[in-house]
Amino acid sequence: MTQLALVIDLNVCVGCHACVTSCKEWNTSGWAGPMSDHNPYDADPSGTFFNRVQTYEFGSYPNTETVHFPKSCLHCEEPPCVPVCPTGASYKREDNGVVLVDYDKCIGCKYCSWACPYGAREFDEKQRVMKKCTLCIDRISDTQLPESERKPACVLACPTSARLFGDVHDPDSEVSVAIREQGGYPLMPEWGTNPGNHYLPRRKIRLHIHEDELVRVNNPLQKEEIVPIDSGDTIDDVAW
Repeated sequence: MTQLALVIDLNVCVGCHACVTSCKEWNTSGWAGPMSDHNPYDADPSGTFFNRVQTYEFGSYPNTETVHFPKSCLHCEEPPCVPVCPTGASYKREDNGVVLVDYDKCIGCKYCSWACPYGAREFDEKQRVMKKCTLCIDRISDTQLPESERKPACVLACPTSARLFGDVHDPDSEVSVAIREQGGYPLMPEWGTNPGNHYLPRRKIRLHIHEDELVRVNNPLQKEEIVPIDSGDTIDDVAW
């Protein structure tokens, strides 16, 4: 069985939020939209987002690191949101493994959000229904698009190629190779949901700089014995 999913490389994600804005743009006007925003900019923002980027800083000064961690629906192989839905609005497609919501059946009871251990469900205050990432199902299944464009909007928009898309059940796919060769891992596997989305762990990079490397040995001012220009000097005052 095919399981379409994302693989996110935490080494190269720069937290630019291109994935967030492209997702919002595509889905607001697409099959999954609209995605309302009532108060998106204040201290306590509210709105509907299928993708969010959380930023963490750890370590002690001056040895600190920043991690940008994108989060969205993980399209679990055993999604806990599906069996708790009283109307069958939450469902998993058998052909590609994508977890979706039928808005016509959703009554906004929020059972799915309580069951999801990842906080991936969003309640749309305007339509009064639950919403979530669809992996841009309307785009990836559109046979009229070139194959290179049949990818989620967030994948196409990422400037650093931090997001990969494909079938994690296909051992030869780009995502499977990345998971296998770079130690990809699912989020919170102890819940037994078997997430389709995976993350590639950050690699620890240590810079070894010797003290003598902090001074430029070929400083052009020293080499040519040029006297720096003071703020009050004119070009005629400088000794060449």
